[in-house]
Amino acid sequence: MGKAPKKRSLADKVRKTKTNAAIKNNPFEVKINRKKFDVLGRKTKHDVGLPGVSRSKAINKRKETLLKEYKQKNKASKFVDRRLGEYDAKIAPEDKILQRFALERQRIHEKKDMYNLNEEEELTHYGQSLAEMEKFNDMVNSDDESEEKGLLSAELTASHFGGGGGGGLLRKKTSGEQQQEDGNQRAKSRQELIEELIQKSKQEKRERQVRKEEAQELTEKLDQEWKSIQALMVKKTAKAEHTDKPEEKPKLDEYDMMVRELGFEMKAQPSEKMKTPEELAKEEKEKLQKLEADRLRRMMGEEEETKAQSQTRIKTSAWNLFLSPLIFSDPFFPLVGFLFYNFIKFFFFLAPESYEDLKDLLCGHTPENQRLIVARTQKCNHPSLAVGNKLKLQKLFGFLLEYIGELALRTSPELTAVDKLLPELYALCQMSPEAAAAAVQLVLADAAHSMEEQIEVKGHAPFPTLDSLIYLKLTALLFPTSDFRHPVTTPALLYISLALTKCPVRSLQDATAGLLLCCLAVEYVSFSKRFLPELINFLTGSLHLAVRDKTSLGYTVAPPFRRAGKCSDLLVLSDPESCRSWRKKPLPLSATRCLELKSDLDRDHHRLTCLSVCLDLVKRCCLLYNDLPSFSHIFQPVGSLLSKHLSIQTIVCLLQELHREIMDAISSAPTTHRRLVFNKKKPIPLKLLTPKIVEVLDYGKKRGCTREEREKERLKHKYKKEFKGALREIRKDSRFLAREKLNEVMNRDAERKRKVKELFGSLATQEGEWKALKKRKRK
Repeated sequence: MGKAPKKRSLADKVRKTKTNAAIKNNPFEVKINRKKFDVLGRKTKHDVGLPGVSRSKAINKRKETLLKEYKQKNKASKFVDRRLGEYDAKIAPEDKILQRFALERQRIHEKKDMYNLNEEEELTHYGQSLAEMEKFNDMVNSDDESEEKGLLSAELTASHFGGGGGGGLLRKKTSGEQQQEDGNQRAKSRQELIEELIQKSKQEKRERQVRKEEAQELTEKLDQEWKSIQALMVKKTAKAEHTDKPEEKPKLDEYDMMVRELGFEMKAQPSEKMKTPEELAKEEKEKLQKLEADRLRRMMGEEEETKAQSQTRIKTSAWNLFLSPLIFSDPFFPLVGFLFYNFIKFFFFLAPESYEDLKDLLCGHTPENQRLIVARTQKCNHPSLAVGNKLKLQKLFGFLLEYIGELALRTSPELTAVDKLLPELYALCQMSPEAAAAAVQLVLADAAHSMEEQIEVKGHAPFPTLDSLIYLKLTALLFPTSDFRHPVTTPALLYISLALTKCPVRSLQDATAGLLLCCLAVEYVSFSKRFLPELINFLTGSLHLAVRDKTSLGYTVAPPFRRAGKCSDLLVLSDPESCRSWRKKPLPLSATRCLELKSDLDRDHHRLTCLSVCLDLVKRCCLLYNDLPSFSHIFQPVGSLLSKHLSIQTIVCLLQELHREIMDAISSAPTTHRRLVFNKKKPIPLKLLTPKIVEVLDYGKKRGCTREEREKERLKHKYKKEFKGALREIRKDSRFLAREKLNEVMNRDAERKRKVKELFGSLATQEGEWKALKKRKRK
């Protein structure tokens, strides 16, 4: 429902009746545009205006133009004559007719010649011109149809379809035929004639069938006679003709058999040209140079020109359970290389569809047999053998990741089985690197998300478990760690940094896990030499745990370590004499799960092992970061701690060599690196421009110094003015159309209300008359 139409006021009626002169003289119709101040020499326009008159003119103009277009919108009742020359008065009527006739003939000729491939040649069919042929009779070879070229009898056609001169059931009979019928018996009805025609057609069909069967019998008889004649022509005896035994083939002699065997033997394939040792060395050198160039480009973060190449960094070891060969070793977990195994086996394995299928497949087997099962499964489901095998192997990679995590989380971790399965995991990763990256990303994201949740709730988190450490090591084995930015190794390095910062050291087991993370961090940055402040801070804090007197330190202790208090003396020896029975050995991985230290001597030995690992990591970091300008500032706390609190006299004799090497590396830093000084560069001077002289008039407006610039400014001003005026007119047109549409809606509503009232009124009148009639009947 729209608003009611606005009633015109008396002033509008008076304005319409008044003349233009009367309106101009009326002070209420005149609008004066007042100025704030007068400017000498400025010409003023439109000081006085008649808004009412202008509005009325604009509305009338829109009613004559815009309203008519709106009323005629979507109307197609107008006839437009588009014949040639209809609106051209210069052409005579006879000429118009001739031109139209010529145009029509041309259009018809173009349609006929649309598919003419060559006008000079004439197409024929069996020597007869296609243009002259007027009739084609299709051959009907159906068994149920007539053999007379598919033609129906004239009588049957006339009876069913009528018409023509053949005489049908509905045609008028001549006087002679009528008299003949009157002389004979009575005329047959239409139903009788139709039945008679049906009987005739059935009889003709039976006759055709009989003729066809006779022809078929004659054909079969002729075939049999031809076979007998053919047997005589090839001179076959009756005995040979009726014998069912096949002819015995002549036996081949030894020479023929040998010739046939030689024909089926595999031909020798041409081999490549043998290369000299110099050529092989040159190729190996070029290959290594290319690999090193690719690694450096990825480390610097440069874009690759070609597609991402597969992982070319071949690991010499399938798994290194000790995060550094200088630090970790365990007789139960030796290093293994990539195994070359025989593909030909007598058993076949299907790819597991779920993790439970993989567990059932590997359950109860030794680690070596588990490796063979996975290898055979990979070979039997190679992508080149079937279409869906690549997806199956991608799922197998994810299942193996989960299985390795479960092996690490068991009560007694089966790290030997993990060691055996890693070469197959590497092979699967090389086959589908993108799917493998996505699977490892998911595992690392879950671990990082769990740690972040615990940090948000408690403010700290425990160190990663053994399965997380194995996944981090696996990431370094499968993917490049020297890239500037990598979708898998970069999140893994961030996860290590978060753990070294937010996980407090509250026990010897925590200290062991933290040192393992430091070893992983050193391995991640060993190629790129990327500086990790979290790594140096954790190593400094670990050395601080071995300081006995913490009154005057001379260095700063940062979280997750504390200067003093509880858990700040975890690596301090309870008995100084225990160092005599200690022997330097690697840190076992089992310490991250369960650290079984039954006596104080065992605890002191483990503390000395942790201190040995920490010093070895500090030494490796000194070698990594010795080229940094800030080397001396980074390792100043470590040097102060080792020189004042863990001097070479107080330390174990087995660790004195490490202590001496670290102090030599710190003290041999160049003196120029003592201060951080940026390279001095000559300042870049400002760009000087030629001063531009602009003509400025008295009232402050700038004008271009050339005629072209002034013309350009004038056109800009005119364009802006016209643009604003066009926008204003468009808005006014939109408001005018909106008012008209609203008026139409309100008029329709008013008309509907009027009709409804009339209808209700008529119904009320009828009801009143009916009630009055009812009362009258009761009386």
